[in-house]
Amino acid sequence: MKKYWLLFAQGVTIVLAALFVLATLRPEWLPRPLRHAAENGVSTGIPATSGRGSEAGRGAAAQSSGAQPSQAPGATILSYSEAARRATPAVVNILTGETPAAGLGSPFLREPKSRRPGDGAPRPDSNSNLGSGVIASADGYILTNHHVLEEEGETEVVLADGQRVRAKLVGSDPETDLAVLKADRKDLPAIEFGDASSAQIGDVVLAIGNPFGVGQTVTMGIISALGRTQLGINTFENFIQTDAAINPGNSGGALVDTAGRLLGINTAIYSRTGGSLGIGFAIPASTVQDVMNQIIKHGRVIRGYIGVEPQDVTPELAEAFRLPRKDGAIIAGLMRGGPAEKAGVKVGDILTSMDGKPVTSVTTMLSMISLLPPGSIARFRFLRDADVVELPIVIGTRPNPKAAPLGR
Repeated sequence: MKKYWLLFAQGVTIVLAALFVLATLRPEWLPRPLRHAAENGVSTGIPATSGRGSEAGRGAAAQSSGAQPSQAPGATILSYSEAARRATPAVVNILTGETPAAGLGSPFLREPKSRRPGDGAPRPDSNSNLGSGVIASADGYILTNHHVLEEEGETEVVLADGQRVRAKLVGSDPETDLAVLKADRKDLPAIEFGDASSAQIGDVVLAIGNPFGVGQTVTMGIISALGRTQLGINTFENFIQTDAAINPGNSGGALVDTAGRLLGINTAIYSRTGGSLGIGFAIPASTVQDVMNQIIKHGRVIRGYIGVEPQDVTPELAEAFRLPRKDGAIIAGLMRGGPAEKAGVKVGDILTSMDGKPVTSVTTMLSMISLLPPGSIARFRFLRDADVVELPIVIGTRPNPKAAPLGR
């Protein structure tokens, strides 16, 4: 009996092995019922290796990562329709009665207006499609970019359903390129804010806006990088980089996660042609909320200030001038009568720490000082020649920046 049982077990093993090889290399040779079972990974002992079975596995993975799958006969298709459904009602088009200025020569394009070759000049009395915006609260506060708006002139907001509402400028912040409008309408579909600090490189994101004025458009990509600085776009930079297509007209629109929550406000692209090259930048939601709250409360953003012109200490600069450090921020200039000069700071001092926190670059320095409340006292540590100098500095209020040209 044992001999027959052994022969039976060996036969079953050989048959299963043969089926496995066929399912892997030549699934079309299998009878239709077995082929269907193999493709869908049902319990036949044959793993799903190709075709729709693989798509089913990817669909299950997508479900666990927040993507919304939709079922179709014999297949699972990835879809972000639920995220788009939640977010798109809160994304609007911004119109103004003024013609926007021509774009700058920088490859970082923020020009929201696009015209085809041969188009005539736009009528000065007609509305121009300038960019996009995001409804931040149901009572009418709308976020957009500073460069999208004209400081004077009529501003209209076109809702996702086509309705037009009037809006006035509450305030703007050129140093982060953000602005806040107040629409004359209640019960608007506000977007839900996400946690940008928990975002990771590789996360799927959607960019929503009105590129080239063609109408509301959703594009998909991933987060390519976080904390991008020193791009020379804004004074205060901490960008989310994405390869989701962002084109002229998307400025001020939403970058959302796969649950439809706001991660950032789209503000710039790197392009030499005017179109998306897969490098776009968004201001993170944490910065957006802080700036918005200050503008709503004060009409502007209040930041700390000590009145210096800093420059990054680089290894090349340190070697050329025989500086004692290869990082930090060197004081290249002082504002006459400013807080730093009054405290005894001198040109050539290298700022290394502030209230015990290390300063490794100008970006770090400006961000740390901007968060200090005016009137407070902070202790700054400098390297002066070979000596360490600690100076208490009374923090001043950062002056309002001269508004950069709008409508870029």
